[in-house]
Amino acid sequence: MAIIPLNRLEPLQLMDQINSNKTTQNNQYDFRNIFAEAASNVVDSEDVLAKEQYLFATGQSEDTHSLGIAATQAQISVDLLVNLRNKALDSYNELMRLNL
Repeated sequence: MAIIPLNRLEPLQLMDQINSNKTTQNNQYDFRNIFAEAASNVVDSEDVLAKEQYLFATGQSEDTHSLGIAATQAQISVDLLVNLRNKALDSYNELMRLNL
């Protein structure tokens, strides 16, 4: 049985590893990414709603439930985006108030 020696970590190598772990974790939950995802969700849900409205208006779809579901999803995604924006503005204003 061979004993494999452990490699000693230099402080800079350790800091690089810690920073790389933090950046990969923070990128997933970065506010910019969350806001961009919410905005793209609004666009996608609006596209689905427009498609469902077109299909219903032209008589290609008789399913009224899918139209209602698409409308509700679009409204919820817009409400979420507006609430995210409002919370971001409130946080910004609070930070500016603290600096005075």
